Amino acid sequence: MGWRLAHIFRHPVKAHGREALDRGTLVPGRCLPFDRHWAVAHEAATLMPGWNPCMNFTRGAKTPTLQAIRSAYDEGAGVLTLTHPDRPELRVAPDTAQGQADFLNWVAPLMAGGRAQPVRLVSAGRGMTDTDFESVSILNLATLRALSDRVGVDLGMDRWRGNLWLDGPEAWEEFDLVGQELHIGAARLRVVERIGRCRATMVDCATGRIDHDTLDALETGYGHTDFGVYAQVIAGGEIVTGDAAGRAT
Repeated sequence: MGWRLAHIFRHPVKAHGREALDRGTLVPGRCLPFDRHWAVAHEAATLMPGWNPCMNFTRGAKTPTLQAIRSAYDEGAGVLTLTHPDRPELRVAPDTAQGQADFLNWVAPLMAGGRAQPVRLVSAGRGMTDTDFESVSILNLATLRALSDRVGVDLGMDRWRGNLWLDGPEAWEEFDLVGQELHIGAARLRVVERIGRCRATMVDCATGRIDHDTLDALETGYGHTDFGVYAQVIAGGEIVTGDAAGRAT
């Protein structure tokens, strides 16, 4: 059997929730539409116009409770829905002043004491990906199973905050794709680099609490703390879960 696209996820607000999709449209040079479209700037941020590095934003590596947020964005209505086990459901229009205020009030009780507190939602006309180029993250279900077996528990997909999950490659085979091109459905992507991981991956996304030292498991088991790869879209098109995927020829 060949490779296939098993899952699609986007994260409308960077580090504040994830949303499963059945399909999406990739555009050359862009990330998945509305992935990391907004980010939450904290009070110590020094922002420049356009893209800014992740140190300027509140995120799960510093505040584990944020990892338990789930989100959904209705593009037609412009409404973002957020849920968390410790908070009531919130529906906001994130580009409005009232929506911003409601969001900040909702997220404030989840923030860790002693951390720089969130002050506003920002957008830049592009995805606030962890890379300075608009990237699509590609992960491998076989790699997840291999690491889960090493830890002794199913680590699940959510903690890795990936966009596209492939079924079919051997464990860690995605690293061999760096510098190569990949087709998924009607789209074509160039794999650029491996994804170095942070403490956010140590968090159980059902509870927002640290449960497993994924970084130590990666380091002791494989000699690195990388999981997944970043890719750049070079030919656009619609992608649908179940689509065939593989090395481009």
